[in-house]
Amino acid sequence: MVKPKGKYAWSVKVGEKGQIVIPKEARDVFGISPGDTLILLGDDKRGLAIPTKNSLFSFTTRIFGDTEIEEGDE
Repeated sequence: MVKPKGKYAWSVKVGEKGQIVIPKEARDVFGISPGDTLILLGDDKRGLAIPTKNSLFSFTTRIFGDTEIEEGDE
């Protein structure tokens, strides 16, 4: 099976506490390191997405423009 360029799929198991382990290859591809903050987004029809905090901030900045961060938002 030929994989489309830039597209990835991994399987993970959910542990008893609801935790998952992000596969090493996925962490390497997306530059995820210990201590990084990830955001869990969900949609009933489309499923889950887990962007890094920095990529989500970059994306929202492009949409809403450069906005000031209020105290307590970080």
